[in-house]
Amino acid sequence: MILGAVLAGGQSTRFGSDKALAELAGQTLLSRAVQTLARQCEAVVVVGRNDAAVPCLPDRPRAGMGPLGGIAAALHHAAGHGFDAVLTTAVDSFGFDADLVAQLSPAPAFCQNQPVIGLWPASAAAVADALLGGTGKHSLRAFVAATGARPVALSRIPHNINTPADLAAAQEQAHGL
Repeated sequence: MILGAVLAGGQSTRFGSDKALAELAGQTLLSRAVQTLARQCEAVVVVGRNDAAVPCLPDRPRAGMGPLGGIAAALHHAAGHGFDAVLTTAVDSFGFDADLVAQLSPAPAFCQNQPVIGLWPASAAAVADALLGGTGKHSLRAFVAATGARPVALSRIPHNINTPADLAAAQEQAHGL
């Protein structure tokens, strides 16, 4: 079983407001991300916020740890609830193929253009904890290296929204996403 996890705990500093609530083609980025993962996973959680239509988890071990803190929370939830793996995405990524899980299988693997999009074994929770508890980098790249995850060139590169200009460009391309 695969748990989908939308990482939504970022500060949205380049965007200037809460990205998760920004609308693309009449739907919030948060709702869009949840629905995308729900089509490919047995269950979905949102990490880093407490206001979503699905269960919400706090970052682990605390807020402000970056994407790895969100992934750690999702991995622990997955391990404690019988999931084998976690499919992660950022709240501001969209435009995935319907076979994203198949493209990233077997875990651990990540989108070479956006490493926050990945398929991680639930057993990698201990690796995330070690990185987050250590004095070294708490980066996603360190996690990728420590898990031996392989980069995958997806058949379609997902879009990423970091600025209002990115959102405006996405609105023009939103038909069919």
